[in-house]
Amino acid sequence: MDKGKAVEHLLTRNVDEVIDRGHLEQTLRSGRKLRVKLGIDPTSPDLHLGHAVVLRKLAEFQNLGHRIVLIIGDFTGKIGDPSGRSEARKPLTDSEIKRNMKEYLSQAGKIIDVKKAEVRRNSEWFSKEGAKNVIELASAGSIQQMLRRADFKKRLESDQDITLLETLYPLFQGYDSVKVKADVELGGTDQKFNLLMGRRVQRHFKMKEQDVLMTPLLIGLDGEKKMSKSAKNYIGLTENAENMFGKIMSLRDALVPEYFSMCTELGERTIKELKGKLPPRDLKMRLGAEIVSLYHGESKARKARDNWEKIFSRREIVPGKLPELKLKSKKISVLDLVLAAKMVSSKSEARRLVMQGAVEINGEVKKNPNESLELKGGETAKVGKKNFFRIKI
Repeated sequence: MDKGKAVEHLLTRNVDEVIDRGHLEQTLRSGRKLRVKLGIDPTSPDLHLGHAVVLRKLAEFQNLGHRIVLIIGDFTGKIGDPSGRSEARKPLTDSEIKRNMKEYLSQAGKIIDVKKAEVRRNSEWFSKEGAKNVIELASAGSIQQMLRRADFKKRLESDQDITLLETLYPLFQGYDSVKVKADVELGGTDQKFNLLMGRRVQRHFKMKEQDVLMTPLLIGLDGEKKMSKSAKNYIGLTENAENMFGKIMSLRDALVPEYFSMCTELGERTIKELKGKLPPRDLKMRLGAEIVSLYHGESKARKARDNWEKIFSRREIVPGKLPELKLKSKKISVLDLVLAAKMVSSKSEARRLVMQGAVEINGEVKKNPNESLELKGGETAKVGKKNFFRIKI
């Protein structure tokens, strides 16, 4: 793709709004190298396909030769971003933040080149600069401005508390842009208030305002809310190939075009052609193969597709309607899993069922009753000839 087409793709594909579009496009075409910022608070240990939408946009800037700056919000994570929240977010402890941050870079590395990125933690400045700078920063915004934001207005109307820390959060995020001298900041549409506050804070500190590029929010597996860990409707970047493929196959048909556009690298023309010639199930299977290939490679994607067909397609089972098999621990023996399914009345009968090859996890036969399983949740379990379950931890 030549530079002109790459810039056009960057500014249009999976882009909801750009401020200031004209200025950013002119700068991109001028050849000037930009500092492009994305901040992520470590609110959970997993990144998911929703995070990947904006990370892929960050990768586009990187591929055009710009300096990308990934900020891990280990300080702001202790406050909690109020964007889109109907209640105050529970602050994270230092140990929770440390645990959640552990795998962030390796997961982000599936999409961006972390070695060539500038990775910062905002505790670098907030933990050192003290109250004097916080007072200076607080003067960059106003209470009226904070309380006009939609999520705060809804909480006030329903008599929900808003902490003073929450009102400061957008200023803290904006100060990150000051410290890293951001030319551009990326974020989802739910981040608009915070992103614009970055421009205001930069003005306050006599800096040139950053441009802002917002990506649409990916709807989660429930078909209603944005994808998030708290809504339990997400597909994690570290999920194994079988789980990832199975979750994609449980998507509502109406979401498939959106997922093709936001979660794959296929061109819009190719996506349109596939929609025109493939029936819904085959279209979804192509989607699953494309997404799994990005994170696990083509070989594992083919295997995941084959396993799914083996489990579901030939038995006409609807994956989204499987009964749940609830387990208390991620670690469990094959024998105990069969007993938990309550398909047999005794341990000896369960053992015999396993040894006969009548137990499968994600299409893989388990013949050793004592084998220890390490589950994540979301796996498909087959016990006997016709009993299928979706595992939930």
